[in-house]
Amino acid sequence: MKIAVIFPGIGYHTDKPLLYYGKKLARAHGYEIREVPYKNFKPDIKGDRQKMQEAFEHALGQAEDMLKNVRWAEAEELLFISKSIGTVVAAAYAKRHALKARQIYFTPLAETFLFAAEGEGIAFHGTADPWAFDADIEKGCADKRIPLITVPGANHSLETGDLMRDLSNLSSVMGTAADWLIGG
Repeated sequence: MKIAVIFPGIGYHTDKPLLYYGKKLARAHGYEIREVPYKNFKPDIKGDRQKMQEAFEHALGQAEDMLKNVRWAEAEELLFISKSIGTVVAAAYAKRHALKARQIYFTPLAETFLFAAEGEGIAFHGTADPWAFDADIEKGCADKRIPLITVPGANHSLETGDLMRDLSNLSSVMGTAADWLIGG
């Protein structure tokens, strides 16, 4: 059995492009999908360290509850696909439970690298992401030996505002994730 767990962002649910196609990618590679749809976050957390910490603890608590009956030991492979605050939750959850999970981090936050296992993932970051500074993400990935794929001019959803460019970027991101999944 192969299990993929999807950890969304606060406003980026699992039916938005990165996670929607991330789920399809995992299914195509034989993974059983589990989703962690958190809810009830406080508003206006951007830039407020206290609210960010509370949001992380809130999401991690919900993940703990939603995944408590998963028999991790029965899985031959684990894959965590995450977005934004979900990257922090996925890394922290894996560390807390000593799980060797491969990680696909879509638009990670700097805090992700406090928990990320060395060499266990791949990260995708937009160079116009207002939630994460390029230097922080570059350093976190370098320190943890996690390949970093940057999308020039892309925001926190890896979008630029140019439809055709965004579709091309999405295709490239999913192709890179698929190649990493097969060979990484």
